[in-house]
Amino acid sequence: MSTLNQQPEGSLAITPAQTTQISHAEVTPMALLQIAMSQNADLDRMQRLMEMQFQWEAKQAEKAYVQAMSDFKKEAIVITKDKENKQYGSRYTSIGNLVNTVTPLLGKHGLSAEWALDQSNGIKVGCTITHALGHKGETKWMTVPEDKSGAKNPLQQIKSSITYAKITVFELATGLASTEGNLDDDGNGSGKQKQMEQSDYDRAMELIEAADSIPLLQRTFTEAYKVAEKVGDRSAMEAFIKAKDKRKGDLNASR
Repeated sequence: MSTLNQQPEGSLAITPAQTTQISHAEVTPMALLQIAMSQNADLDRMQRLMEMQFQWEAKQAEKAYVQAMSDFKKEAIVITKDKENKQYGSRYTSIGNLVNTVTPLLGKHGLSAEWALDQSNGIKVGCTITHALGHKGETKWMTVPEDKSGAKNPLQQIKSSITYAKITVFELATGLASTEGNLDDDGNGSGKQKQMEQSDYDRAMELIEAADSIPLLQRTFTEAYKVAEKVGDRSAMEAFIKAKDKRKGDLNASR
């Protein structure tokens, strides 16, 4: 005759002490594995619990990655022009500036970016964002031809193409969009110095100064900056950056 204290064949017999211990912590496959080990469970059962633990850890890493990317996207990231193209008298954003600006903010949230290069059939560059717990995001790939513009030698043509692809897939993987121009036009797309319409400028400043969250501030600033950049109004671009930085400081101080 069976009793309430009897366990079904093949199950774990959890003692009252173990029940108390588990109740004070999250029930995980590892917790069950430790109980199985203390009871000298058979190898097959131990292997199943280990497989469950690996799956649980992978899921936790995926959740951590999603949360980290969400927190990273809340950062108000601005990429500024740091290189001058003397041929056109214009400025552009270098890959070093782009990556060095963004990498510390990725690291702040336990994230890192890595590139992959495949030259088995043309020039193919990929970028992957990885979380500290091991989860990897989807790799963003781009295939580019050799850059034969200008007076580049064959090695320079390849390097230029790889650099352009690195910038593009890095932005795709991080979900960013450079507001300062990239190497595809050598930063020459801004044209001659002009001024925004005063009404557009005033409205943009009002929206930046009234933004009540970091994500809204980033969107508002980016939209205003693109308008100023399109007409080549550098004074407005600098004013928007200063207004954005001041508003960001105010929002962080109010938290």
